[in-house]
Amino acid sequence: MTENLKDIIKKEYLKCALDCEYFLRKYSYIQVPNKGRQLFELYDYQAEALAAFRDHKYNIVLKGRQIGISTLVAGYALWRMLFKRDEQILVIAIKQEVAKNLVTKVKFMHQLLPVWLRGDLVEDNKLTLRFGNGSTIKATATRESAGRSEALSLLILDEAAFIDGADEIWTSSQATLSTTGGSAVLVSTANGVGNFFHKTWTESEAGENDFHRTLYDWRVHPNRDEEWAEEQLRQMGELRFAQEHGASFIFSGNTVISAEILEFYKQTFVQEPVQVRGFDNNLWVWQQPDYTKSYIVAADVARGDGTDYSTAQVFDIEEMEQVAEYKGQLGTTEFGNFLIELATKYNDALLVVENNNIGWATLQTIIDRGYENLFYQEKNHLIVDEDIQHTNKYRSIDRNKIPGFTTTMKSKPLIVAKMEEYTREKMVKIKSTRLIDELFVFIYKNSKTEALEGYNDDLVMSYSILLWIRDTAIRIQSERNEFQSSLVGAIGNLNGNTAVMTPSAPKNNPYKVDLGNGEEEDLTWLLG
Repeated sequence: MTENLKDIIKKEYLKCALDCEYFLRKYSYIQVPNKGRQLFELYDYQAEALAAFRDHKYNIVLKGRQIGISTLVAGYALWRMLFKRDEQILVIAIKQEVAKNLVTKVKFMHQLLPVWLRGDLVEDNKLTLRFGNGSTIKATATRESAGRSEALSLLILDEAAFIDGADEIWTSSQATLSTTGGSAVLVSTANGVGNFFHKTWTESEAGENDFHRTLYDWRVHPNRDEEWAEEQLRQMGELRFAQEHGASFIFSGNTVISAEILEFYKQTFVQEPVQVRGFDNNLWVWQQPDYTKSYIVAADVARGDGTDYSTAQVFDIEEMEQVAEYKGQLGTTEFGNFLIELATKYNDALLVVENNNIGWATLQTIIDRGYENLFYQEKNHLIVDEDIQHTNKYRSIDRNKIPGFTTTMKSKPLIVAKMEEYTREKMVKIKSTRLIDELFVFIYKNSKTEALEGYNDDLVMSYSILLWIRDTAIRIQSERNEFQSSLVGAIGNLNGNTAVMTPSAPKNNPYKVDLGNGEEEDLTWLLG
């Protein structure tokens, strides 16, 4: 009888060692919300994912929330630890608590195994589980050095799309995995585009890396249907539902401009330039100058450290249509000369140059060469205000004004907000795929706006400055000019239905105009 039991155990142990799915279905217990512990009855898509883990060295899984993929990864890790010697498994997540959750699932499954299947525990704490056969699983929070010195058998990046510095972690870990012959599983819900997880996924689609990709959204779960989805949409909203359950890169993330709006621009306005110019071929042109139109050129000057770019946007002021764009790494003097040439060609356009740091060198070149339509700003009022704003043809001889536009902690949120408004309301015509690509990775982070790590926002900033100046300085100046012109016409018109001015003393000063809200403007200066 005893011999028969030993034989049965031996056969079962061998079956488990050879087949992870069999091991999980027959002997592994999981915690199910509102139901407690249950045997791990794998759904078809979980069995499919498990087979991918077995057959491919590198796996990337894009998933919806709460469909059991993280639990599956935990079961797979436990199976490797039990039936292979010296397995070194590392779980990395954005927070230590997140990484610890996966190790906790491993521990739960292990505790409920039959005695003859359990490993010989030699270490068991919050972040680590180690067996007597030398196999270990360890959880750690994100840091660039994570995985660098580990002799890894399996690397697990949990919620990889949310891990800052994931590129560096993968680079350092991959060298180890190549040496040890180890494997990797990257698992995450979507978090917009441009991050390491998204790049790895798209490179896999293009056959540019060795990752096997698998996508599981809410539809794969047999207990979820359209009625469930409609209820979740009502509770969460479309964007959050897309991120949490839809496994959609495009309709997730924390971008300043929604991906839906950016897709609209790509489909409606974006086109290849009709001409590529400049010695570096970085000036894209969609429309040549029309001498009946007015243009604005806005430029952002590179810091000079080689990691960012000098950029310029050219827009038709009235139509708000992008007609040209530059993105390159010219020196400050060369960039100043380039901007003069560009602005001059577009009908002596209003030239706005961001003056922070190295921007002054570019501005000095423009000033030295005497470009007349350079934007100046009130020195002590760096936020545009209709009472102090000046635009065309002001000289630096006025010491109350400074050349260029200053981006500060106060002004940046304003210009970005204006950019977001114009773009969201589809009030502009963007032609550049380079600008759209930057907008896809221009995000909110810790209440600030910036480019996603590893990307640039230089085109976005020149675009934002242009829209801010167009909506404040130029609009205000235009409205004043129209008002003054109509008033002069009314005063000078002695025919038709216009009343004739007489020399008799009027009851009210005719040159003071009621502006509403109890304010008036004295226009006697119009008489010269």
